[in-house]
Amino acid sequence: MGAPAFVVTTDPLELEPLIDAVARRLEGAPASAGAVTSFLGTVRNENRGRRVERLEYEAYEPLAVKSFERIAAEAAERWPDTHVAVHHRTGALAIGEASVAIAAASPHRADAFAACRYAIERIKQIAPIWKHEFFEGGDVWIEGATADPDDEEARTRALQAACA
Repeated sequence: MGAPAFVVTTDPLELEPLIDAVARRLEGAPASAGAVTSFLGTVRNENRGRRVERLEYEAYEPLAVKSFERIAAEAAERWPDTHVAVHHRTGALAIGEASVAIAAASPHRADAFAACRYAIERIKQIAPIWKHEFFEGGDVWIEGATADPDDEEARTRALQAACA
């Protein structure tokens, strides 16, 4: 059966189940994909000149999953025969741990790369996920999604970043 394509979880993230999930969706066989790309966002140890100690993510899970589904549908509309899977982690994450995992499969590599990049740009725009950054000497909430999912200007910005 494999991993679901869209997940919000407190469990550690792994790319391989996502890669399998998107590759299987193309004509039922991993070999038919042609190209599978992935993105793994990890907690970095420095941000804005501050030493980061950890991050804590919160999400409104039902709406976040719907956002992931929407993003995948938008990507498939723009890059036909492309499939996207997204898993995002919540809770406390240490430096180096994965916070988001994305895989995209397509018959063509350019479409797989673009769809993967588009997905992360749109997640940051529309998914109800919030990041609390803890650093030496303090903490701050990093602004989460602020775009209206129907805002075509925001969608255009994500497309431009994906196709840059």
